[in-house]
Amino acid sequence: MGPASDEAFWDKIAAKYARDPIKDMAGYERSLERTRGLLGEGADVLELGCGTGTTALALAASAGAYLATDFSARMIAIAQEKAQATPLPGLRFRRATAEALAAEGHAFDVVLAFNVLHLVRDLPATLGAVRALTKPGGLFVSKTGCVGEMSPLLRLAIPPMRLVGLAPHVAILDAPILQAAIAAAGFEILACERHATRGRDARPFIVARRT
Repeated sequence: MGPASDEAFWDKIAAKYARDPIKDMAGYERSLERTRGLLGEGADVLELGCGTGTTALALAASAGAYLATDFSARMIAIAQEKAQATPLPGLRFRRATAEALAAEGHAFDVVLAFNVLHLVRDLPATLGAVRALTKPGGLFVSKTGCVGEMSPLLRLAIPPMRLVGLAPHVAILDAPILQAAIAAAGFEILACERHATRGRDARPFIVARRT
């Protein structure tokens, strides 16, 4: 099971992913509002792992240019369909990975990664690419599902689910591990917040500045 199987998994569930309601809308809105306050008019923004574009469509009006990316072709296709129905100046969707984008040499004022860092196979390499994609003094904003803070039963269930194609690669992270990895990649941690309004919050919202 490798990157190709992960891509196939997300392509397969893209339509269902787009239909599923957000479970904690109030918590999601809290994260959106916090992020809007970090963007600033005219900001050049990159979103990694944008999925079917819901967050990009909600945030793009608060930025100057907004490039939303995902490695799943089907996710991007659905995002582009949404954008055609609700066009926003400056918003573009593109199939790409952080590593591929970093090789192009363009850096952004703000890089966003929501619900994606626990899904990458090589976190240090991805965070290294994120640093290359962030201008000096720019911001990296992430919200990550930390399976290490969730039920032990979930951690036990993930490997057999992956074997039968019912789950992608998932890293076992917690907030301290995640903050340490981001700091090691060359960022200063400015804030680590919890935005959930119900249930156990295992998705830390982290704001970091490139040093």
